Amino acid sequence: MSTNAVAARNPRANSSTLGSLWIVYAILRLVAVILLVLYSGTATVMFGALLTRVPDPYTLMTFFHILYIAAIIITALSGLFGLFAGLALLAGKSSARGLSLVAAFLSLSDPPLGTTLGIYTLIIFLP
Repeated sequence: MSTNAVAARNPRANSSTLGSLWIVYAILRLVAVILLVLYSGTATVMFGALLTRVPDPYTLMTFFHILYIAAIIITALSGLFGLFAGLALLAGKSSARGLSLVAAFLSLSDPPLGTTLGIYTLIIFLP
C-alpha cells in the first residue's frame, strides 16, 4: 500500500499540514477583517456615490451597512475558527475535528483558498 493511500485513510497523518494551512488561512482572514474595518468609510462613500439617482437611497444604504457588518462578522468568525482549528490540529486535540468542520463550513464562501481548504477538510473529517 502506498503512503498516499495510508494518509488518505488516516486523517491524523495530514493533521500537521492541515493545521498549518488553517493557521495561514486564519491569519489572512484576520488581516482581511482589519482592512474591512479600516476601509469601511471608503466603502460607504463608494457605495453612496452609486445611489445618487435612486428614489430611496437611505433604505439601500442601510441594507449595505447590514451586509457589510455581516461580511465583517463572517470573516472574523472564519479567521477565529480557522486559527483554533489549526492550533487544535497541530496539538492533536480531540476538539480538532469539530473546530475544523465549523471552520470548513465558514470558509466555503471564500474562494479560492477558503473553498479549497474547506472542501478538503470536509472530505477528510466527514464520514
